[in-house]
Formats: sequence, structure tokens, C-alpha cells
Amino acid sequence: MSSNTQNDLIGIADVAARLPQFINKVPNLLTGLKQAYLRTPNTPSGLGLAFERAVKRNPYGDALLFEDQRFSYKELNNWANQIAHYYLSLGASKGDVITVMIENRPELIATVIALAKIGVTSALVNTSQVGKVLTHSINLVNPIAIIVGEECRAAVDEIRQDLNIAADRFHWFADQETLKDIGQAPEGYTNIAQVIDDFPKFNVPTTHKVTGKDGLFYIYTSGTTGLPKAVIFTNSRWMLAFGTYGHVLNLNEDDVMYCTLPLYHATGMVVCWCGVLAGAATLAIRRKYSTSAFWTDVKKFNASAIGYVGELCRYLMDAPESAADRDHRVTKMIGNGMRPNIWSKFKQRFGIKEILELYASSEGNVGFSNIFNFDNTVGFSPIPYAIIQFDKEKNEAVRDKKGYCIKVNKGEVGLLLGKITKRSPFDGYTDPEKNKSVIMKDVFQKGDSYFITGDLVRDIGFRHAQFVDRLGDTFRWKGENVSTTEVENIVSEYSKITEAVVYGVEIPNTNGRAGMAAITLSENETLNEQDLTNMVTEFKKGLPAYAIPVFLRIQEAVETTGTFKYQKNKLKEQAYDPKKTSDRLYVFLPSTNCYCEMTDEIYKNIEDYKYRF
Repeated sequence: MSSNTQNDLIGIADVAARLPQFINKVPNLLTGLKQAYLRTPNTPSGLGLAFERAVKRNPYGDALLFEDQRFSYKELNNWANQIAHYYLSLGASKGDVITVMIENRPELIATVIALAKIGVTSALVNTSQVGKVLTHSINLVNPIAIIVGEECRAAVDEIRQDLNIAADRFHWFADQETLKDIGQAPEGYTNIAQVIDDFPKFNVPTTHKVTGKDGLFYIYTSGTTGLPKAVIFTNSRWMLAFGTYGHVLNLNEDDVMYCTLPLYHATGMVVCWCGVLAGAATLAIRRKYSTSAFWTDVKKFNASAIGYVGELCRYLMDAPESAADRDHRVTKMIGNGMRPNIWSKFKQRFGIKEILELYASSEGNVGFSNIFNFDNTVGFSPIPYAIIQFDKEKNEAVRDKKGYCIKVNKGEVGLLLGKITKRSPFDGYTDPEKNKSVIMKDVFQKGDSYFITGDLVRDIGFRHAQFVDRLGDTFRWKGENVSTTEVENIVSEYSKITEAVVYGVEIPNTNGRAGMAAITLSENETLNEQDLTNMVTEFKKGLPAYAIPVFLRIQEAVETTGTFKYQKNKLKEQAYDPKKTSDRLYVFLPSTNCYCEMTDEIYKNIEDYKYRF
């Protein structure tokens, strides 16, 4: 018997063993799939409608927990309605866009619900953005207004004169419990908490007029031009996530989902919250992730499920073991990026029974979900997709003599493509030219079209896959996508640097890839001790913390291809090992404020995981 046949038989046996657990979910899953697929672009649907249905189902149950604040579904709905009525009074209507820049707190949730109810698209700006990048992100989507939390106001004030927003449309929430204390708005801002007080709390009439084709969110993803791309997330797409991920999680009114992920990302805002709304359960949020407070919060909120990304799981595994590891009722978790080398250990240490690992991207049309609760897989996909052979050296798909792509065999790694159909459309970016660059035509036959995910996955059979790596001009670090071009542009602005090549390198026992910049200095320039501090200071002004290069490499010249593309493969291979290059290497170590020169001792300590990057 061949090894492939044996593996198939083992796989069939594993599926059979898990069927009883899966069958319990089937009624709820079928309900979700009906909502996800039995719809048209013109069908009333989306977040606003789903939220109002959850309000009817569980009006006095907890909808949202934050710190010591608690909101029932009815209370949260009343608050959102006041915000919605206010924006209707300003003339906001379906198709408009409003930028929202508030950290994880109730004001963000209430605002998003409000705008969803009136068909206005919320542009969910990354709250870490500053300077030119923030200006670009806001102006890109032509918002009619901006809603800013006090915690983000300094970043907005710095670029306010560059924003294409009317002076009287800068709206503000105090950084406090604004339903009890509205605060005093700074000059030039309208205090939302104050102006909504006179508006009614009943449901707005517009919710049932919002259809699947209407925009719900703009979610920002790293761009190859060096600036973020805005991805439109329609209500129809939200319903697909709601009907699949939301119902697979199978929560009910007694469940609490604890989410520390930033809500400007789809994993938190869409996946985690979908699961909550599908079961009229409770969402518990925290401003920012904290390892030391994680299980304390879980206990405080009596959470039964958690949202995660791989980096979060690693941080929890790195923390010293304690009684709190099992002193909770969490049995389920949903997210992405769980590393295979800690998967089983994590379940055992923290008493987790189900890891609903998933695969999806903000702009993509294909998704996987681990509905059978297998280990080390992103799960199953009902969406048509293909995993094709890909030549990383040439950076192109491998094609046969007829010019068509070739699917990988079971167990092999290839490029994941999502077939574009009526049921799995590609909603796209704001820029039509960018849409062209991510669509591959004539893949297996003339006239077909597939979305290029840019991700390498392993085909493990039974329509299941395992995530392997990310291609192209982005890499993932600390749960965030980092645009190499964006970082290259900021690094190159430093006065002594003429050119920078940025790429991701792996550090043992961490998730994703840390940023490394191979830089070329101006003629006759050298880096002194002050430069090593100044560079960190300057990079922080233009980049979020996760995008600042961890490593620097000083090169005399940048090696390019015949078409002037940077040769990154060799740089990635040599990484930050001082034995593999004579170039000077520097590292930005945790809890420091400057780069220091890489030594053999520091390199060994990094490899031995003595620094917590």
C-alpha cells in the first residue's frame, strides 16, 4: 500500500471520528449558509440588519463589555441609533464614506453599527498610522467626515491641513465613558457625544434599505506602491463571513468572546464579531493586547471563546505557567496564524478544545475554515480555488505547453488562487489598476479568472490546506502586514541613506518575519552613535512600531536584476547572520531606543530566544 493511500485512509478515519462533534453544529451551520448564499446583491442584508435581529433575540443580554462598562443589546442599539439619526440629519446617505479612527472601545463599536444602519461605509484607519501614510489613507476614500477618538487626535492634527475634509466635519469622542461624561471638545472639532443627545433612540428606517452590494467597511492592506490600499468590504461579503465563520463558531446567548485584536482589522471586526452576533452572544474587548492581563480579563469577563492571531498565541506560550492558565471556561478560539509547532501544546496548556483556524484576506474572494477541528490546518473551503505550481526564482506561475497553469499534488506547496464567480466575486480595491494586477486570466481554460492571493499553501487533501508563506512585497510581523515599499520609502528619507531594500527574515520561535533593511549610504558618509539613535526616532515618525526594521545591513551597492528589481533572495538567505556576510549588521533590540552593532554573542542570544521581539 502506498504512503499516499495510507494517508488517505488515516484522513478518512480522522474525519469519521470527528463527525459526531461536527453533526452537532450542522443545524446552525445550515442556517448560516442559507443566510450567506441565498442572497443577491440587491437583497437587504449586512451588519446593521444582523445587529437589529440580535437585539430582538436578546434585548437585555450583554452585547458589549469593556473595562467596567457593560451594554445590553438594547442599550447599544439605542446609542447607535442616536449616532445614525445625527448623521442622517447632516445629509449622510448610502454610498458616502466616513473615516473612523478610534481605538478598541465602545465608541468605535457604536459608531460602526450606526454607519452600517444608514449605508455609510466606515473607513477603518489603522490607529497606528501617522504622517504621509495617514494622509494618504484618509484622502484615498474621499470621506465626507472623520470621527476621531481623543487618543488619535494628535496624529490627525499633525496632517489636518492636508486632508480633503470640510473644516466643520471633524468629529470627536473624548477618551472616556462618553455616555456619562461627554467631555470638552478641542477647538475645531464637533463633540459627537454632545450633539447626539437630542436625537431619537428608535431604529432608523434605512437599515432595511442597505443591500449586499453596498459598502460596509474600507479595510486597509499594505500596498506594493509603498502606501496602503483600501479594500472595499461589502455587506454581502460580511454576510458571507457571518453565515460561515460566525455560525461555525456556534456561540449562544451565554457565551462571551474576548477580543484584544485591533478592530480596524477584519479578524477582529468581522470574524470575531460575526461569531458573537450569530449567537446574540457577548463581545468583550480590550484597548490593546496585554499578555499579563490576558487570562485575568478572560476570568473577569467570564469569556468562553477568544479571538487570536499567531503572535498573540506565542506571547501567551512564552509567559510563565500559572494557575490562571486553566482557571477559565474558554474552550473555543477563532483566528489565524497558529504555528504548527505550538498548536498541540497551546491546546493542552490552556484547555482549548477547538481551534477554528481560518484563512482569508481583506481583499480576497476565497476563505478556509477549520470546521472539522483538525490540527495544523486552515481548514476546508467551499469556495472554488486552485493551488498551482509557482517558480519563486522567476516569481511566476509554472505553465504547461498549452500555456495553462499546473495544480500541485497532495502534500505539495503552491500559490493559492481563488476562482472568480458570481458566488465568489472579487470586490476589489479603490484603484482599478491594482485590481488588474491581482487577477490571473486563462488559468486552466480560456476565459476563466482567478484572484491571486499572493500566499503559498500546502494541499493536504480533503479540500484542506495549510498556510506556508507569503509572497511579494509584504510580510507579516506582530500580526500586521508590512509593506516593504512603504518602509523603503521612509527609511530612504534619512539624510545619510540613499537607497534601502526591505525584506522579512525569520527569527526562531517568533511568528511571521521581522523587518530587515539593506541600506546604502551616501558617498563618504558613515553611521555614528548618534545616527543609531536618530534613525529610530525618525523611523517612528513615519512608521507604526511593527514596521520599523529590526535589522539593518550596510551595503556599498544594491544588487538588482536586469529589469532593475532588487535581488532579495540572497539577502533573505543570509539574513542577520554575521558569519554569512562581511557587511556591517545592526539590530534594534527590545526595550532599547537605538540600533546596536550585531555581534556573534548577540546573534547567538537571538537564536537562543533570549530576546522577546
